[in-house]
Amino acid sequence: MTARPPDRSETLPSQVCQVFAAVDFTVCAGVNLHEALTVPDDACLGDAYRLRHGAATQRLALQRDTAPPLIAEGSDIGHSQEPVQILGRFVMMAGSGDRVEVLLLRVAAEDYVLPLSPIGGQIDYTLLQSFDQPAQTMLADMLCISFARGTTITLNDGSPRQIEALRPGDRVLTRDHGGQPLRWVGKTTQRAVGSFAPVVISAGAMGNSGDLIVSQHHRMFLYQRNRQKGITSAEVLVQSKHLVDERAIFLREGGFVEYYSLVFDRHEIIYAEGIPAESLLVTDATVSRLPPDLAAEVTARFPGLRQNQHFGTEATREVLAGLEPGTLYRPGRA
Repeated sequence: MTARPPDRSETLPSQVCQVFAAVDFTVCAGVNLHEALTVPDDACLGDAYRLRHGAATQRLALQRDTAPPLIAEGSDIGHSQEPVQILGRFVMMAGSGDRVEVLLLRVAAEDYVLPLSPIGGQIDYTLLQSFDQPAQTMLADMLCISFARGTTITLNDGSPRQIEALRPGDRVLTRDHGGQPLRWVGKTTQRAVGSFAPVVISAGAMGNSGDLIVSQHHRMFLYQRNRQKGITSAEVLVQSKHLVDERAIFLREGGFVEYYSLVFDRHEIIYAEGIPAESLLVTDATVSRLPPDLAAEVTARFPGLRQNQHFGTEATREVLAGLEPGTLYRPGRA
């Protein structure tokens, strides 16, 4: 008797993200005063948006690997198998200079805002750019801030240790606070496809001692002696996926990948394969977009822990697209 091939919906859990009702994200200054975020054709560049005080997130569960995206069981929004329409992508800037991206979604007749970068209340976000009909696959662009198995992490005494051998209490060298005790080591195994395919930074590409394999959202820390256009500070955080050049830094798809996440008392810059990279930032926005198994464990272990992001300019894809390859890093100088 031939075995029935596994149903992908049975073997792959749904993806979960947190969204706000669009009516809770409205213009506080500008042409469309008091109006909710709307489709790109009707949105006005320069308008400032603010999240309503007390606005609550809603749980949006999506089936994996479907086009168009479909609602999964357990979603607070919509019904199972109902399609999700992406109406637009918006790039905004907070008063601090940090850029954020949000998607405008429609489920049935209701609109929702999905932050691709964390947003907070009582903060004005000025609309810089809007894009019609972004790729549907962006909904699968879930957050995963992790190092792959085998990554060498530098301890406080300068000695290296593979990430899978780390334990809570181990003191890890940080860029800003010296040796810091590790609070938690999380592990998840994902199919190495789509947004979960790892980025391989080949040995020496950024001064790293060995191949550094990280998730696409994992941010590398760069110090710029000569600031580039669009980079407002010397300290820069760049998601690894934005560094892919298909030569020394590339995506590796296929099979499975074991990811490890590290949590400290603060959001830290640590050393992986000898170069600086971030630890997991624990906030409502980031945890809600982790793979479900990691999110559940972080929430259970650290109730109420809300970290502030390490200072640094977030280099967006728009900024990086205007720079020459290799401008942001040089071997041995990351």
